[in-house]
Amino acid sequence: MQKPLTFLAPFMVAASLALPAFAQDDAAANTDAQTAVTAETVVATVNGTNITIGNMIIARATLPEQYQQLPPEVLFKGILDQLVQQTALSQDYEGDLPTRITLALENERRQLIAGEVIEKAMAQDVSEEELQAAYDEAYAAAEPTEEFSASHILLETEEDAKAVKTELDEGADFAELAKEKSTGPSGPAGGTLGWFGPGMMVPAFETAVAELEVGAVSEPVETQFGWHVIKLDEKRQKEAPKLEEVKDELETQVRQVKAQALIEETTEAADVDRSAADAVDPTVLTNLGLLE
Repeated sequence: MQKPLTFLAPFMVAASLALPAFAQDDAAANTDAQTAVTAETVVATVNGTNITIGNMIIARATLPEQYQQLPPEVLFKGILDQLVQQTALSQDYEGDLPTRITLALENERRQLIAGEVIEKAMAQDVSEEELQAAYDEAYAAAEPTEEFSASHILLETEEDAKAVKTELDEGADFAELAKEKSTGPSGPAGGTLGWFGPGMMVPAFETAVAELEVGAVSEPVETQFGWHVIKLDEKRQKEAPKLEEVKDELETQVRQVKAQALIEETTEAADVDRSAADAVDPTVLTNLGLLE
């Protein structure tokens, strides 16, 4: 017998500013039967209180990702069972709600509405002028950066590294020695590390590479990973990317800037008085007894 989906119990508490954009991921799977259903379609009633498809969709959207991957028929029954149980239990409550519940509901409502405002700001179109300005700010004055393509043989001791360097000086093939003796994950591929730029390697390794001529092999270099014998395969100048290559990234950046500006402008325009907070000891935040 299938166990009830008890993991769904806490899903009603939203953890983010805005609900995820869940309306699109299943759109392609709509059938003729589904098109007749709306968010207001009632799937159950509990003592006269309706539970709708909309309630269920939101409940699914707030589940952890691993649970959203369950088959729809499993989720449908589990979510509906939970909503029925929660509705019945909430109706059974008598008296005033505890302070912690009232405050949690206030916070959640505030968070969701604020998140909706931010989502609308982020959804605004980005003009070509704004895109160009963001590109110019990020890349117009950027100097070309030097990139390197190198290979290495990683050894456990300096003695082993010196022995490998001697073999290379005597004409041994670098790639074959890497396959035979390197303890690093690149060993089976002949020690090749591909292209990398400034800041992508640990400092000692990066410094050693920068000092090499193309085709040259370094003396043993120590890092926290062990001892390296490095060969510089190629180097090149990397120019700034073209606007089209970073368009999506820049659009996101512009939208984020707009949203942040909206937050700051709206907050600055509001009549805010924080003076009462000065008289409160910050450690009061740990006093859960105040919510009793």
